[in-house]
Amino acid sequence: MSKTISVCIPKGGVGKTTTAVNLSASLAVAEKKTLLVDVDPFGASAIALGFTPDKIKASLSEIFAFTHSIKSAIHRTELEYLDFVPSNIYSINVHDKFIKFAENRLILKNALREIEYYYDFIIIDCPPLLKGISTNALVASDSILIPIRSGHFSLEAVDRLFSYFEWIKEIANPKLEIEGIIMTMYEKDSKVTKISERELKLKYSKYLLNTVIPNTSLLNESTFYGKPLCLYKINSEGAAAYLELAGEILKNNYKKENILT
Repeated sequence: MSKTISVCIPKGGVGKTTTAVNLSASLAVAEKKTLLVDVDPFGASAIALGFTPDKIKASLSEIFAFTHSIKSAIHRTELEYLDFVPSNIYSINVHDKFIKFAENRLILKNALREIEYYYDFIIIDCPPLLKGISTNALVASDSILIPIRSGHFSLEAVDRLFSYFEWIKEIANPKLEIEGIIMTMYEKDSKVTKISERELKLKYSKYLLNTVIPNTSLLNESTFYGKPLCLYKINSEGAAAYLELAGEILKNNYKKENILT
């Protein structure tokens, strides 16, 4: 049975797409059959995986418009265990229709039901907004992974997300959980990092993951080549960090499964 994790926070520039792409790739390296679904209209996940518009046969916008099935929108990647569904929204007209269709909270959940049994993990890359398509994503998810970059605005975004999380649990998805909070663009000796880490431990210590993602230019550099970092430079610090994150998530889920059984 698969697990669906939304990578979500109402804040741009915190490494959300980078985390969605590189976590998905790292799970695939661990030979876990993984599907990355890009629900962000900007479509950054496609860029990070090297998918230009001419390489996209169908996408989430067609799925939401009921002109294609989700199976027809699944694209193979360079990694054997990683598949991808792009958003492919390149015009104002398509964007407006996509947002309108997303008002149906169950549309993504119903689409994923067709294929979830093929995968160990489904990772959803959400937009930095708490409405519309993000609601769709969280209704379809088992848990939320929250990437956070050190800083006051990021801490406020986490607070807003937890309020939103409680609302989603109340109205639509009572089984939704927090997968964890992952610190990204981490600078160990920075004063801002130390303050942010202290605040997170005070308020959300039980959700804070042990893994941290270092601030490295290689993560941005790999995007220019359309590859996750584990394919671009597997021996880099950033690639090792995302492999560690995948390992921590696998370990945590293994523990939960054993407790339930």
